Amino acid sequence: MQTSLTTKLSTSDIELLKNIQQAIFPPRPRSFAALMEMYEINYMQLRLLCGDIRSLQGTYFSKQSTGIPLRLEVLEQSSHTTILLLTYDFNSDDQPRPDLQIQIYHDSRQANVISRRCKFLGDQINTRKMGADTQLLCQWRTNRFLFKWVKYLRRQNYSF
Repeated sequence: MQTSLTTKLSTSDIELLKNIQQAIFPPRPRSFAALMEMYEINYMQLRLLCGDIRSLQGTYFSKQSTGIPLRLEVLEQSSHTTILLLTYDFNSDDQPRPDLQIQIYHDSRQANVISRRCKFLGDQINTRKMGADTQLLCQWRTNRFLFKWVKYLRRQNYSF
């Protein structure tokens, strides 16, 4: 289903987003507290890209005249969480890259990459099945990637 979305944000949402829009600095790596902060920043970044995430349904495309189309697909949705797939749409038979599944926690206002496709092996990596130390570092890296990618997409004027 291909749709476009024009969303209206509440006054409090607009104020929240304006406060972080000018400069978002990522937290320092390798601690659980920093990872939680990264989740919060990713949530804010995704809100700037997508608007009201709770109102998303189906699949959306954002196209730029000089860029690759971006695809956002709602995979699951409940009253407290939403799982999104965010990827470029290359219009080919190849698997999309990057291929991030992002879980949005509406009550805590956090966004966490829960799955990604490995660029070398083509395997899907699920961080929930790793040991604690490995999982923390892997979560840090994938969520840091999401931070940088969404920031880049916003600079390129992508939106949903």
